[in-house]
Amino acid sequence: MTFREKVIDLLNEGLQEKPSIFLIDLTITDAFKIIVTLDGDNGVVLQDCIDVSRSIEHNLDREEQDFSLEVASVGVGSPLKLVRQYKKNIGRMLIVKLAETTIEAELVDANDEFITLAWEAREPKKLGKGKETVQKRQEIPYTDIKEAIVTVIF
Repeated sequence: MTFREKVIDLLNEGLQEKPSIFLIDLTITDAFKIIVTLDGDNGVVLQDCIDVSRSIEHNLDREEQDFSLEVASVGVGSPLKLVRQYKKNIGRMLIVKLAETTIEAELVDANDEFITLAWEAREPKKLGKGKETVQKRQEIPYTDIKEAIVTVIF
């Protein structure tokens, strides 16, 4: 079993004990630096990172292979990568970059194929001069999304 396979097995065991926590990214560098990025349905607390770190670190032998380990939660401005992340952020504002445009809107729904965004826009009136506020709603397949980031509103 390779070093990477051992780390993946230990990581999966650690995550099985915490079903609300899920893996976003795992990187193992040539210098055996293990970087684990986590997210959770209800967020990630420090204890979650400690528990996952221990499940990996305490079951690897530094005599066999020296390594360093970093376990962290996904950052606030990090792009969404998984459908599960979109589902947990329903009701929040997103900045979604598509091939031709960027939309800032509320995420109102997310399923396994697409997300639904809703926002208000000012458009020219159909009759007469001036503009009117209209409600927009758009379904966007995940395959069309180049990047989506949750906006933090203070």
